[in-house]
Amino acid sequence: MAGEPPSPTEEPAAANGCEPCKDCPPAPGTEGQTPMGSERMEMRKRQTSVAQETPSSAQEQPGVGNRGSNACCFCWCCCCSCSCLTVRNQDERTRAASHELRTDAIPNCEESSTPTLEDVNAWAQSFDKLMRTPAGRNAFREFLRTEFSEENMLFWMACEELKQESNKNLIEEKARLIYEDYISILSPKEVSLDSRVREVINRNMLEPSQHTFDDAQLQIYTLMHRDSYPRFMNSAVYKDLVQSISEKSTEA
Repeated sequence: MAGEPPSPTEEPAAANGCEPCKDCPPAPGTEGQTPMGSERMEMRKRQTSVAQETPSSAQEQPGVGNRGSNACCFCWCCCCSCSCLTVRNQDERTRAASHELRTDAIPNCEESSTPTLEDVNAWAQSFDKLMRTPAGRNAFREFLRTEFSEENMLFWMACEELKQESNKNLIEEKARLIYEDYISILSPKEVSLDSRVREVINRNMLEPSQHTFDDAQLQIYTLMHRDSYPRFMNSAVYKDLVQSISEKSTEA
């Protein structure tokens, strides 16, 4: 009937004419209104559930949550205490030691006194006299450098250095370096040797000694004597040296 108040079980219609539904929050001031404390509780529950889901999803992403085993592969700042750094440092120390042996064994230029005119003229008499003196080897090595065959002299000098060594560990290390630098086909400084000599070297490398490369050294010595020495005697390097020493002798 008109004018009767609504039944207590009936929900009042919204002021804007919208029928209340389960998806819409109750209007303020109605019986279905959720207290403010309950809303805060709901928000906390949602935030907690989101925070719990985030770590599990992050673990599924490579390089984010699963860094433990591959930390040094993705981030340099994580390598300060990992085992990879220890291995890397050991490799660097080994390379440094090998570099020191190479540097000490073969100087860029042998120490020698200035050759006299008599010395320089003696070099023209025989290749043996040239190779016996440090000054002669330095001049010949300078010439070989112009022909891009300095490795022949370097190999010969390394073999001479090996013959003077008595420490077994150093003999093995220097023999290995000589093999890597001048015998290995992968080396840019590989010297020209025949197959027979290479087979001898490979057998000798099983137990390296001061004489592991004797056959190879002789073959390279013969090669320099036959091919490079005649060109050296006619080269500008030798002629300029003779002229320079002759002028100094005349001035003196």
